[in-house]
Amino acid sequence: MSRYVFKLPDLGEGTVSSEIVAWRVQPGDAILEDQPLVEMSTDKAVIEVPSPVSGRVVAVTGQPGDVVAVGSELAVFDTADAAATPLGAAKAAAPVAAAPVRAAAAAVAPAATTSAPTAATAPSAAAATATPRAPGGRVMASPATRARARAAGVDLGAVAGSGPGGRIERGDLEAALAGGAGAHSAAPAAPAGAGGRLARSGTEEIKVIGVRRVIAQRMSEAKRNIPHFAYVEEIDVSELESLRVHLNSKAPQGSPALTYLPFIALALARVLESFPQCNALYDAERNVIVRHRAVHLGIATQTPDGLKVPVVRNAEGYSLRELAAQIRRVSEAARTGTATRGELGGSTITLTSLGRLGGIASTPVINSPEVAIVGVNKAVERPVVVGGAIAVRRIMNLSSSFDHRFVDGFDGAAMIQALRERLEHPATIFIED
Repeated sequence: MSRYVFKLPDLGEGTVSSEIVAWRVQPGDAILEDQPLVEMSTDKAVIEVPSPVSGRVVAVTGQPGDVVAVGSELAVFDTADAAATPLGAAKAAAPVAAAPVRAAAAAVAPAATTSAPTAATAPSAAAATATPRAPGGRVMASPATRARARAAGVDLGAVAGSGPGGRIERGDLEAALAGGAGAHSAAPAAPAGAGGRLARSGTEEIKVIGVRRVIAQRMSEAKRNIPHFAYVEEIDVSELESLRVHLNSKAPQGSPALTYLPFIALALARVLESFPQCNALYDAERNVIVRHRAVHLGIATQTPDGLKVPVVRNAEGYSLRELAAQIRRVSEAARTGTATRGELGGSTITLTSLGRLGGIASTPVINSPEVAIVGVNKAVERPVVVGGAIAVRRIMNLSSSFDHRFVDGFDGAAMIQALRERLEHPATIFIED
């Protein structure tokens, strides 16, 4: 046996450790060089680590959720067994192996009608190449697939995977959803409660790993270490709404509609030039505040894996529509898991919005090591007093949080007031002081 020990490499930016999210292989599996070996999570993203050699996996170190130090043993290979059938080749043989199973199922199924099969009954390509999983075997799936399954109430243990080593791919889950496989419909009936209604029972344990663990850790550190100062300001965006509607009506056919977010982002980039103490990072190791002239704008984005903050770099250098396009681009990259490490770090201030769920006010948590975050709440029509008379205006609240160690209450409030002035008189958004 030719033994090759693979140690966890530095996954970038001086990473000292990384968390195991999911193994793509098991001991005994054959694998080719550059095929996916394991998914590892850093503070920035989930990274797929490829196999460094071809051979048979002898042993792996750690389970999902374990944190492995850089340089520690991760997997052991027998490279002398490189001629063994690799994981990818096993997929090609799956349809043949599965044929007797399908034939047996057909023998006990009701007689087929002469009509064409529907989408729900037709076997999908993913199902045709599915690899059976041994009873009690470990389920392999990406965090996004697991989140989708939880939301749909699907037990991944009942879904056959077509990926390497039986890994459940997105198509496998979609096929299961279309056919109703794996759903919790066969759960035992719950006992009746008061009034004859069914009472719910049972629990579900979800291990906190990957991006969710990083989110939990960073949120805890931010609230524990940063004395938050919250400030909420009411803004009349009636004129901004008129401008937004007008610009959308003049946009080329098929162009994405402008939302409030790019207007607010552009106004914020203009305002921060006069409030550099809010566009800064705190270097705790050196005990230094680093003020930035460029506005690297973090866009808090909800993804299937949890909250991520992709970054629009040099937001001050874009036009309104360019900035809108950049916000869409990085947000979509974060949602689909295609954002690069550089796009998920390095922000100097963060903009967060709950969109239509924005509510009246919120208390956003600062994205450390930043010192400020601005939250956008829902815009609604309300009766207000204008010039001594009651009028219906479109009102939006901005909810901001500041690190009170480095941003005084007066300065934080003054920055939001300056932002308010720009948004209530939207022509000033496009004027550089």
